[in-house]
Amino acid sequence: MFNRQARLLVLAPVAAGALIAAPLAFAPVALAPRAAAALPAATCSVSAASEDGTARLSGSGFEPGLAFLSSPTAPGGSFMIGSDGGFQMMNVKYAPYTVQQGGERTVCGGFGG
Repeated sequence: MFNRQARLLVLAPVAAGALIAAPLAFAPVALAPRAAAALPAATCSVSAASEDGTARLSGSGFEPGLAFLSSPTAPGGSFMIGSDGGFQMMNVKYAPYTVQQGGERTVCGGFGG
């Protein structure tokens, strides 16, 4: 009788611990916050200047919708980013440009001055 009571005293907490620990072992996987899908970094570039002093301005990785183009030496203004997050502008003045959208500023590379 003593052996039976001793076994119950030893095995009961072990069994209870297994029942508690098993679900907790899987909880970090089930309850872990899912990382948001990373958006690609927005980029834009100015192509090399053509003989007439114009270039092509293109970009990708932006949010579709309204954006603002600025330059210290060329005209700027509002324009729309396409549903794919990209844009292309042909025959713009060869100059440094910045695209602003929702508080984010992306400096366009490729301008050599």
